[in-house]
Amino acid sequence: MTRNWKDMIPQPAQDFLSGRRLDEIECIIADMAGVARGKAMPAFKFDEASTYYLPTSIFLQTITGGWAEFRDGADLEPDMIMRPDFSTATAAPWTADWTLQIIHDAEDADGNPIPTAPRNVLKRVIEMYHAEGWQPIIAPEMEFFFVARNTDPNMPIIPPMGRTGRRAAARQAYSMSAVDEYGKVIDDIYDFAEAMGLEIDGILQEGGAGQVEINMAHGDPLTLADQVFYFKRMIREAALRHDMFATFMAKPIEGEPGSAMHIHHSVLDMKTGRNLFSTDDGKSTEAFMHFIGGLQRHLPSAVALIAPYVNSYRRYVPDFAAPINLEWGYDNRTTGLRIPISSPAARRVENRLAGMDCNPYLGIAASLACGYLGLKEQLSPREECRTNAYMDDNELPMTLGAAVEMFDGASVLHDILGSEFCKIYGAVKRDEYNEFLQVISPWEREHLLLNV
Repeated sequence: MTRNWKDMIPQPAQDFLSGRRLDEIECIIADMAGVARGKAMPAFKFDEASTYYLPTSIFLQTITGGWAEFRDGADLEPDMIMRPDFSTATAAPWTADWTLQIIHDAEDADGNPIPTAPRNVLKRVIEMYHAEGWQPIIAPEMEFFFVARNTDPNMPIIPPMGRTGRRAAARQAYSMSAVDEYGKVIDDIYDFAEAMGLEIDGILQEGGAGQVEINMAHGDPLTLADQVFYFKRMIREAALRHDMFATFMAKPIEGEPGSAMHIHHSVLDMKTGRNLFSTDDGKSTEAFMHFIGGLQRHLPSAVALIAPYVNSYRRYVPDFAAPINLEWGYDNRTTGLRIPISSPAARRVENRLAGMDCNPYLGIAASLACGYLGLKEQLSPREECRTNAYMDDNELPMTLGAAVEMFDGASVLHDILGSEFCKIYGAVKRDEYNEFLQVISPWEREHLLLNV
């Protein structure tokens, strides 16, 4: 290990360790679901080691803990080398000792990126932009719920108890009083974020009971994906301190809105720094329209990545503030592709279709890939939608099975994301869907048991 690695880590991590003895290092990597996997070790062991290994089969693991049936040499379970990205080093401030987390990249023995690692998939898409002289910029919005502890999966999820002694209420969007109901956990989120060097642009109450949104500043897609990955883990830890859960399920509570990860996109010219979506006189460019056209054309095939679980499709229902269309419009929240009010230099496209349950690396990679294809294929979008697009017909696959089938056939998208990754991702999702189909739900028992 590089002896001076502590000099290479970001300033917030150095500040966290100032005057303290580092106890532990967590070497982590995101699996297909965006779950942190890896190894924890004493800090002195990290200093002494030269290489760390994990089996590549972690990318075959399903959300239920099973293993996808995929036979293409993967049954040999070869190891991958974990390479620390020291720019990602950050505190784990909820631990009892002084601990750093470091995101690692996955490489083979020859130093080549493991194509099935989600972080490498996003890197691949970003590199395609760079090859064209483009710098993609994104800004994610994270929606999630605080909920009461749920230790019995057979019981419905309910809102948490607030400081008033009452359950968090729905339909209180933007209410400061609603946020104050669980102010102590919000305070911990701010404190943890500061210790970790994570920037929060704002926190607000969303429309669901106990539903919160965190906005993040715009920037490099890989950096922002790393931050969402860290945020999800940190928010869960903050909630547990206050006897509640934080959940990023797309639709955790029946009758409440779902949780999205809206993704704002723009593309800069790497030489000039100019936003390719605006002309010098502030008008929209052809590149702007092509990007929208790419999202409209290719997003249906990418839905399996931005809505990755059976629960994801419970969010795609009418009248619950989730667009289920591919319309675009200026300042129109009913469209799947919204153009927010902004200055010409900040002109961007907001993809409102991705769920918060998606792996941030894969959700961002999929959305950028669709826009990239629009730019390369010079696709034109449909006419702007100036009406309520919620009233339009569904344009997306409405089950995970249908979404995976479309994804499996999307050869152009596979070329961008990598064919090996796409094969394994499809296998994982098919196994998850088939396992779900074997479960009999309470709805079926209630309505079918004695009536059919």
